[in-house]
Amino acid sequence: MISQKYKGIIFLCQLFLVAILVVSCQGSENSLIVNSPNNACVQNYDSNVDYFPNKVKVTHAKGFAVEYYKNYKVVTIKNPWKDAKTSLKYVLVQCGTPIPPGFEKSQVFTTPVNSVVSLSTTHLPHFSKLNVVDKLIAISDIKQVTTPDFIDKIKAGKLVSVGNNSTVNVEKILEINPELITTFGTGNQETDSFPKLLEAGLKVAINSEYMEDTPLGRSEWLKFTALFFNKEKESEKIFATIAKKYEDIAVKARRVKNRPTVFVGFNFKGTWYTPGGNSYVAKYLADAGANYLWSQDQSSGSLPISFETVFERAVNADYWLNLRQSWQTLKDVITEDNRYGDYKAFKIGNLYNNNARVNANGGNDYWQGGISNPDVVLSDLIKIFHPEILKNHQFFYYRKLSQ
Repeated sequence: MISQKYKGIIFLCQLFLVAILVVSCQGSENSLIVNSPNNACVQNYDSNVDYFPNKVKVTHAKGFAVEYYKNYKVVTIKNPWKDAKTSLKYVLVQCGTPIPPGFEKSQVFTTPVNSVVSLSTTHLPHFSKLNVVDKLIAISDIKQVTTPDFIDKIKAGKLVSVGNNSTVNVEKILEINPELITTFGTGNQETDSFPKLLEAGLKVAINSEYMEDTPLGRSEWLKFTALFFNKEKESEKIFATIAKKYEDIAVKARRVKNRPTVFVGFNFKGTWYTPGGNSYVAKYLADAGANYLWSQDQSSGSLPISFETVFERAVNADYWLNLRQSWQTLKDVITEDNRYGDYKAFKIGNLYNNNARVNANGGNDYWQGGISNPDVVLSDLIKIFHPEILKNHQFFYYRKLSQ
């Protein structure tokens, strides 16, 4: 039996060991802050240290670029909106390090940012993938959200709406005072929100992913968001996985000899808007092993065409995709316009819509999660045109219109 004297000695030894472990852990933590500061503020700045050891490489997106320096990064938005006559530059400076000279006309952000307002629901999946959901404090419209992580946050009352474009509530955002606002621009000074926000002295970054003409190009803007959180390593890994999945299944579909014909869209107030042959939609269809009837067109935007022109080219097409969001059945289609019933695709029931994940307020996850998960969208499309290639795949964003 151990005497009380020895029990006391053992207890003191245990306390001593615990103290050593605590001091050791504290020392390691301080060392992390000094030597690997891209996850926290730098306490002892050293001009010789590269504070961004992990860097992104932009491989598919054409709209942004990043240059790395020892303690800051310069992000360039090459084409913020259609026909933009200027590029935009953002300077991202590691917290605790000096702001570099020569960027007086550029916005300067301190990274990693700790509070964000996002004025586009297409950016929300980025925060989920990068595990920074807690940093988001407001969005444009909580009713349109379909990203699961943010639905939970909305239910908990931790996310508020602040509007966007002409309805943006600048006063409310000033009260919140975020370190970063992500939004998009159209070049229309009357409706764009960012000029008002900049005038109010807020920090705004334009995300122009919608200008990209390939699915992977749009998806790669995840890396743009990651730059503000010093999450380069994570974004590289995430995007590499997405790109590999996309390419692996695209290779299978590109080998097919039988490429069914397809057209997309619908007639809206006398005009049928169909994607150009160099658009991201055309790229999706080509990679899915389909023959898009406007693939020879050289534009990347939407083509305004008459109903008659579309009918002449697409009346015998095998498939019709991307219809009006409210259409759920074939009856809905001909109720809108009985001329739709003359299309071969309608007669044989080959109508597929990207409205499988729409919430009660009309928020469509195809325009949120779909942009960040092009491999899943492509899998749906291949399942439509060549179901034998992906026998086990279940539709996620697309659905076949019922009778």
